[in-house]
Amino acid sequence: MRLGFALPQIGSVAGPDSIVRVAQRAEDLGFNGVWVLDRLLFPVSPRAPYPVGDGSLPVKYKRTLDPLETLTFVAAHTRRVALGTSVLNLPWYNPVLLARRLSTLDVLSAGRLRGGFGMGWSPDEYEAVGTPWEGRGRRADELVRALKAIWTTDPVEFRGTYCRIPRSFIGPKPVQKPHPPIYMAAYTPPAMRRLAKEADGWFPVGIPIAAIPQMFEGIKGMAREAGRNPSALELIVRANVEFSDAAPGKDRPDFTGTLEQIADDITATRKLGAAELLFDVQFSPGVEAVGDILSRMEQLWKIARPS
Repeated sequence: MRLGFALPQIGSVAGPDSIVRVAQRAEDLGFNGVWVLDRLLFPVSPRAPYPVGDGSLPVKYKRTLDPLETLTFVAAHTRRVALGTSVLNLPWYNPVLLARRLSTLDVLSAGRLRGGFGMGWSPDEYEAVGTPWEGRGRRADELVRALKAIWTTDPVEFRGTYCRIPRSFIGPKPVQKPHPPIYMAAYTPPAMRRLAKEADGWFPVGIPIAAIPQMFEGIKGMAREAGRNPSALELIVRANVEFSDAAPGKDRPDFTGTLEQIADDITATRKLGAAELLFDVQFSPGVEAVGDILSRMEQLWKIARPS
């Protein structure tokens, strides 16, 4: 099972020094990938609750570095570690511009990009980028197809509802062939069908470990119906880790509690056959400075590293 780590991209700690230190230490320790999230704004009066915890937005979201610029910066300061998005909210973006940005990152990093895509949950963010909230699923379906066409075809021509590309050469193409791996966060049947048809893997977050196998089997069944090999789909689990000195009760959320409890969750994730486990400690109480992040990273590496 590969191990990934989220870069310090949000809150007051986010900056060039902390990002380089965390990325390089992750690479030195042996982590396989470093990852970024996609958050645009912190609405004062949100129209939708945050989908985790009590629905309150984390205050750290008031300051968020752009995901792709952050990864491009990290690419210049590392040599081996993969560079992943967990996740980009696909309907926000023009697919031609996004394809070029992602291809450029893959070229400049010598083929280290991993593309995680999702839908987002905030109507306020959709309004801010000028994308209708309604029809976002259909838009995402089409934009994934457009990305793939741009990445794999020369000349490319695309005629869709949301994207139209005149017959053109669009380069550079990604280093990875036929294109960088595509992972999707999917929880509803339409999103799962999109994943089963188009993606290389599933990227759940906030789903209890015990519920993942049944959902993943359902996705694999959809992939089989779409004429794809279901065993080729990877499972990547995102763990928003929250540390505690005292052991919470038996109803604690996964990846919260003492190091011993978190170690048990890592073992359970490995038993699922997950291809990668991504740790994010930015939301854990007491993690405020880059030193806190580095300390927690090393603790997680010690209990999760391959034997």
